[in-house]
Amino acid sequence: MTVTPVAPAPEVSTPGAPPARRGGIGFGGALVIAWRAIVGTPMRSVLTALGVIIGVAAVVALTAIGQGSTAGVTRNLESLGTNLLTVQSARGRPGGTLVRGGPSQTVTVEDAEALAEAFGTRVAGVAPTAQSNLQAKYGSSNTQVSVTGTWPSFETVRNSPVETGSYFTQADVDGRKRTAVIGRQVLMDLFGEDAAPDDALGQRVRLGSVSFTVVGVLPDKGNSGFGNANSQVLVPLSTFTQRFARTNSAGGKPTVNNVYIQATSAKDLTALQADVTVLLSERHDQTDPENLDFQVQNQADSLASLSAVTNTLTILVGAIAGISLLVGGIGIMNIMLVSVTERTREIGVRKALGAKPRDILTQFLVEASLLSVGGGMIGMLLGVAAAYAGNFFSIAPVFSPIPMIVAFVFSALVGVFFGYYPAARAARLDPVDSLRYE
Repeated sequence: MTVTPVAPAPEVSTPGAPPARRGGIGFGGALVIAWRAIVGTPMRSVLTALGVIIGVAAVVALTAIGQGSTAGVTRNLESLGTNLLTVQSARGRPGGTLVRGGPSQTVTVEDAEALAEAFGTRVAGVAPTAQSNLQAKYGSSNTQVSVTGTWPSFETVRNSPVETGSYFTQADVDGRKRTAVIGRQVLMDLFGEDAAPDDALGQRVRLGSVSFTVVGVLPDKGNSGFGNANSQVLVPLSTFTQRFARTNSAGGKPTVNNVYIQATSAKDLTALQADVTVLLSERHDQTDPENLDFQVQNQADSLASLSAVTNTLTILVGAIAGISLLVGGIGIMNIMLVSVTERTREIGVRKALGAKPRDILTQFLVEASLLSVGGGMIGMLLGVAAAYAGNFFSIAPVFSPIPMIVAFVFSALVGVFFGYYPAARAARLDPVDSLRYE
């Protein structure tokens, strides 16, 4: 008996898809089918990718705003002067903890004079400050101001030049002259909203019960978050201590709130801090380093501490946003499982036409990856837009490529990871049972 060979069935290609290879449609065909499935149900696709979109947007926006806040605070600190040491009164606690303030001020004007004389070229300037809140009055106008008694070196040490006029001089300090440099808000409160800085020069304003002649006006310093610098009035320290009675209740010597020391070199800041501590310990007869009545703060240490705190907060916020990505991945897996169930008969037809399990696996894995990658791209755009919205709160965002790249890559991996199980389940379906599925 002669057996007639049966011709193989012709290959069936999906309309609109690339030419099929034998037994499947290849990656390009899987990409076309996945894209058609996504755009065929746009609302479900958007809702599926929503978790990824929110997660990526949160990572991009919050890290940019966090880094922008850090940069802004750092700029504000540095705008008040660079390479600074700050000496303040403090009282010791057991265990070496220092607490600012205390029953009385312990840092004196004589301490500031000794510091200015002791370190020569290592110090670019020393500026002691004593402060008090007083009422300022000019004509029928009055306002509450922060009066600061200091030396002329305050201008350079605290990076605070005048816009109009000049600072008081060392001769004013020596002669206890009643001269004053006022901030921009003080100018507007006393001389009118439209007053020009020149309008105040030479005018006499009352601080408390004492009249002062305005010799300079400071520029607008904005609100740095450390008090309104525009509402301050600077006067000679000697005049301040004489007129406003800043004395130590124990020794009767004029005291100050702070002594700012500007180092010539940032590299010498730590060594200078140690030397200042030694000098003041000798002057105050302090032998126990854990029970000093003063403290010396290093601006570099403050910036480092601030940076560490903000970096920790940024990482924490990023981790919380990462949870949104995981939730989004679970959403993708859930919808893909529903999609596999809905398309069981389609899977059976494809397998009957020669598609292998790896072809089915590729099709659904590509679909899940498209959802997550597309969600990641949309999330990055929304995150950038949300970060720029921080400008309404005076926070300029700072974008770093690393968080953005990590967020995008993580979103893509979420699609692959959570899309694998539904894709593998689809690949394992029996073609006969799939064709019977209604």
